[in-house]
Amino acid sequence: MSEVHAARRSWLRARCSAGNGAAVVARPANVRYLVGSAPPGAALLVRAAGGDVLLGHWDPAESPGGPLGELGGPRIVALDGEADPVEAAVALAVEEGAGEVAVEEHDLTVARHRALLAAVPGVELTDLGRAVEGRRVVKDEDEIAALRAAGEITDRALGELLESILVGRTERHLALELERRLVDHGADGPAFPTSVATGSHSGLAGHRPTDRRVEEGDFLTVRLGARFRGYRCRIGRTFVIGTSPADWQIELYDVVFAAQRAAREALAPGVECQAVDRAAREVLTAAGHGKALGPVTGCGVGLEMGEDPRLGPTAMGRLGACVPVTVEPGVHLPGRGGVRIDDTLVVRPSADGGPELLTITTKELLAL
Repeated sequence: MSEVHAARRSWLRARCSAGNGAAVVARPANVRYLVGSAPPGAALLVRAAGGDVLLGHWDPAESPGGPLGELGGPRIVALDGEADPVEAAVALAVEEGAGEVAVEEHDLTVARHRALLAAVPGVELTDLGRAVEGRRVVKDEDEIAALRAAGEITDRALGELLESILVGRTERHLALELERRLVDHGADGPAFPTSVATGSHSGLAGHRPTDRRVEEGDFLTVRLGARFRGYRCRIGRTFVIGTSPADWQIELYDVVFAAQRAAREALAPGVECQAVDRAAREVLTAAGHGKALGPVTGCGVGLEMGEDPRLGPTAMGRLGACVPVTVEPGVHLPGRGGVRIDDTLVVRPSADGGPELLTITTKELLAL
């Protein structure tokens, strides 16, 4: 990947003002995209004149070499004490003749931006904006392979859980077990905090596991994802605990499943992001659950959850090929519970078979 990272930095270098411009990137996912692994809080300095520099605090027990030390990689600067890598990068850029330095203003607090101006008097700061995030939207095949592996790990962990006894166990215990299984199968860790919701909690999008125990007749909603080589995926499934679901559970599940299928089938290069959201929202609205769907039906995934594009009613833009997204509609009925069905897919043209499903655990309403 070192050649890939070098090409990405060359793209960013071309955006810098000719001759004396520079850019400082500090958002962790963007640093990883441009150089590979880096210590937490590191900052990357890219200059129009060349000679990239990665500044950060390395663990004394670890060498800052490895892939980063390869020919053509950025020069490594290990900082002492509590030095701010962004301040150090901006100061170095000015010291070496940069006329202006572009920074990621959206990722800097007001206090940190003021500290930069105070620490480097006279510096001309400009806004890099979300240029790197925009570049990250379309994935190359190596990135998609990492996402595919993350999906396989996630499916495996979830499949093993479904083979175990669930009644009587707490949401918190099940979530911890799922995260352990992700790591056991090769994940760097969970892509986001695992959610297990049972009974009246089921179907809630942002539910944090509690000590509520799984009981017969409950809906059980599970949302998890693996992080593999930095890349993240999401899967969400809903099950019924017991011998068979109640009529209202079957009806609600069928509605959410139909909404999710409509959104998945709408995924194609050139389709408006709004149209994907509308496909799901119209199904739920027709069934009387239109207000239950959250602000978006899905989002982009990669080095972060919640990347661009957003699949929502006010979303701008169109989908492109090789863009991975989630499709995750859900309905929660207060006091009763609900259903969520989430998948991670890669947008592909119909000539290539249409959207590629990365999370393949069955969407059949299983009674566990």
